[in-house]
Amino acid sequence: MEQKSTVKQQSLKSAHYVLQQAIGFTYQGALRAAAELKLADCLVDKAKTAEELALETNTDARILKRILRTLVSRNIFTTDGNVNFALNPEATFLCSNHPFSVRQAILMLTDKTFWLPANNLNQYAYGNNSFEEIFGMPFFDYWELHINHPDNFHNGMSELSRVENEFVLNSIKFPENITVADIGGGTGTLLLSVLKREPSLKGILFDTEAVLKKHILSQLNDDTRWQLCSGSFFEQCPEADIYLLKYITHDWSDEKIQQILHTIHKAMKPSSKLLIIDNIIPEGDQPYFGKEMDLIMMTSFSGASEHTQSEFSTLLSYANFKMNNVISTGCHLYIIEAAPV
Repeated sequence: MEQKSTVKQQSLKSAHYVLQQAIGFTYQGALRAAAELKLADCLVDKAKTAEELALETNTDARILKRILRTLVSRNIFTTDGNVNFALNPEATFLCSNHPFSVRQAILMLTDKTFWLPANNLNQYAYGNNSFEEIFGMPFFDYWELHINHPDNFHNGMSELSRVENEFVLNSIKFPENITVADIGGGTGTLLLSVLKREPSLKGILFDTEAVLKKHILSQLNDDTRWQLCSGSFFEQCPEADIYLLKYITHDWSDEKIQQILHTIHKAMKPSSKLLIIDNIIPEGDQPYFGKEMDLIMMTSFSGASEHTQSEFSTLLSYANFKMNNVISTGCHLYIIEAAPV
């Protein structure tokens, strides 16, 4: 009898584990609250009580304490027994002035444009597009209208890229005296990093006119090394030696990806190369950041998905590219080197 009871208890622990996963959204909510209230900024100089933090943020100390103890349990912030709260190595990246701050990225990833559609995953299984039903328009059209919002998509992507780009650029060796085009490069975070590291290179930032108005390439302090080029990558791309395509292929359906690749192929010189920088879904069942990102892509963009390596190979082949190499960057991103054939 006792053995049966133990077996049943072990089984119910599994049920409890599943229930814990179901309330994981509360952690994301706490993380967003900390980012919105800039709690990490308040703790830069010293540890503080919830009461002190409440005075600085004009909030309720009891609520702050409950938010912070949840984050501490997930290794974001630290405490000496729920009295004084302080930064730990993880929480420092929530500070606004940290060179690799992820505060804006967190605000983007926990924004309603991601959160609400993700709550309707079952609708996608039925073939419905929940994002457009909720917001009345496609994802990029929505953010085109809200491009000046302080917590907008492009600000968040810039911060996300700043962290990832360290891994990416440590994995790429650029030839000297070439031109690099960042296709759909947003505000230019990746291209700026490339040009800062490689003083002999020139760069082209290609995106829509509305996005390019917010570019950051002037931070290079050498306007002769870069140019802006507006347009649609479904229609035309500038000529360059190396093309960067970061976080583009997972935004679109395979049909649209084919159009993008064909447009790039048409603009290329015979010696040009394409570097696709994105997640690659592993064949096994191991946990991987890209699997969660795949669900975000599914709920944000019609027909979009992350891809396996074999799927990338097929997409490239159909667009007259040959996959020459796949490089692991040391984070969740991979670099796929391809050349026109």
